[in-house]
Amino acid sequence: MYQNINEQFTTAARQFADSTSQISRLALENTQKAFGLQLATFEQNATAAFSFWGELAEVRDADGLKAAWPKGAQIARESIERSVSASQEVFGQTVATNEAIAQLAKGQVEAAAAKAQETVEGAAKAASGKTRK
Repeated sequence: MYQNINEQFTTAARQFADSTSQISRLALENTQKAFGLQLATFEQNATAAFSFWGELAEVRDADGLKAAWPKGAQIARESIERSVSASQEVFGQTVATNEAIAQLAKGQVEAAAAKAQETVEGAAKAASGKTRK
């Protein structure tokens, strides 16, 4: 009897460890993708800003400043658009990862329920066989 309980516990613990490992892998991959995307966006925004500041440093009169001002506004708008786009992509990736994790958890719960049902049915059959004798 105790051996059967130990085997069931060992099997359940192994399945839990496997599931946890898969969930951790999915979460880590999502984090890496999100960080990489945000870092690339930050790099593009910083490059555009420093390029503009370099051009702005070369301005020597008011007319040059008037000409540079619209370009600065355009760079700021593009930076905001890139940041929003990256945030939306990260959000989409996170939702997809969470759905994959939920599917994995659902599969594990269903497998555990099926195994428990099988064990209960086996025990019921064994008990009914003993009471008939």
